[in-house]
Amino acid sequence: MIEILNQLENIEDIRQQYKVKHSLKDIVGIVLIATLGNANEWTEIEIFAKEHEDFLREYFELKNGIPSHDTISRVMGFIEPKVIQDMYSKWNEYVSQGEGERIKKILNIDGKTMRGSSNINKKALHVLTVWSDEDGIGLGQKLVDDKTNEITMIPDLLDEISIKDSIITMDAMGTQVKIAEKIISKKGSYVLAVKGNQGNLFEEIKTYFEDEEFLKSMKKSKNYKRTVEKNRSQIEKREYYQTEDIKWMQEKKKWKKIKSIGMVQNTIEKDGKISIDRRYYISSESVDIELFAKCCRGHWAIESMHWHLDVTFKEDSSKILDKIGNQNLNIIRKWALSILKTLDMSDKKCSLKSKRFRISINPKKYLKDMIEM
Repeated sequence: MIEILNQLENIEDIRQQYKVKHSLKDIVGIVLIATLGNANEWTEIEIFAKEHEDFLREYFELKNGIPSHDTISRVMGFIEPKVIQDMYSKWNEYVSQGEGERIKKILNIDGKTMRGSSNINKKALHVLTVWSDEDGIGLGQKLVDDKTNEITMIPDLLDEISIKDSIITMDAMGTQVKIAEKIISKKGSYVLAVKGNQGNLFEEIKTYFEDEEFLKSMKKSKNYKRTVEKNRSQIEKREYYQTEDIKWMQEKKKWKKIKSIGMVQNTIEKDGKISIDRRYYISSESVDIELFAKCCRGHWAIESMHWHLDVTFKEDSSKILDKIGNQNLNIIRKWALSILKTLDMSDKKCSLKSKRFRISINPKKYLKDMIEM
């Protein structure tokens, strides 16, 4: 980690040098370690650093002591988010080295609004993220001014990362002809959700899967998979259907390299009541029902990441308004989330929230090996 933070020595520091009391490396390092240690706001980061100054001095110069929360906020507000993202990416590369090439990695793209970043005069920030649940890491992100602009920002985000031999999943907002073309042009493939916003495409696929006799016949083939989960007072059954029978589709010619369509039927039984929900997909992958199911489940995983940002890191409760500082903290939180998921605390049932609390009490015990690895 220290080697990665040393990258900050190579970027331009726009501060007036004769006034500089704290290095960029010290400040970003403090923010990352304090975020791991249950600090969510600038003031909490300062408090954590002062409480654990001796530990931090083992890795950072701190020639003028612990910076104030105002200094931390100001500095984090001018560092380009790409710099923080690049360090996070370097960390991901380091911890993944030696694992070899993985075929058909699933990358989920979705946006999240940082609700605490708004006030009466300012809209909340909306961040678009590429997330690999398999690795528990964020591969890239883009800030969009308004959620409706996700469509225009997705191609730019795809241009910033390598998606070769990866499957991109997105909700229906990202199911656009140009986006599918971009994914294929970058040697990736896609599994994209289809809803009413796609008009004829949605109606064609929906009608196709409405034939109950046809669905019964599919259940006897390799194009079908079922899972059943019992969770407290409800039973949830998921049924996956996928087919390459798409020659009849009028919309087929619009979608680059489309090879199959699919449906997921989700049946929930609770307190004697049954609810059924159907979701539809297009894909540039040939029929592989296990992979299709994994892609559908995988996209739901990015919602889990968003949940952790809100619940484990209290992102929606944060009242930080600075645009750049907020982006940098969002990346730091994802970086910390990646670390926490792999951090061994001997207690296998330890939640991420509990891990942060333990680190806040004794960071040296839990972080020393990770920092020095």
